[in-house]
Amino acid sequence: MNKKLLSMLSICQKAGKIASGEFAVEKALQDGSAFYIIIANDASENTKKKFENKAFYYKTDCVIFGEKEVLSHSIGKANRTVFAILDEGFYNKIKLYIESDIN
Repeated sequence: MNKKLLSMLSICQKAGKIASGEFAVEKALQDGSAFYIIIANDASENTKKKFENKAFYYKTDCVIFGEKEVLSHSIGKANRTVFAILDEGFYNKIKLYIESDIN
């Protein structure tokens, strides 16, 4: 996984512009503050489906990417499978890093 991406997620967390965990991400989607949803590859199928559907409903970009342990560690939390980016600038950079890592 791209070190720049993990660093950007860490900075995003320090800036208070990331929500993690199912409850916080669901709330960010509902109140319209989420720009981008990241779901870990190793999340359960139910979790993936639930948040893909919610992202579609709220017209928010969504990606399934990375392992929850690595993503959680990058933001200094444990066992998080879903993340919401709450800032457009961070969203643009993180999306760019994820797309370059996928391709």
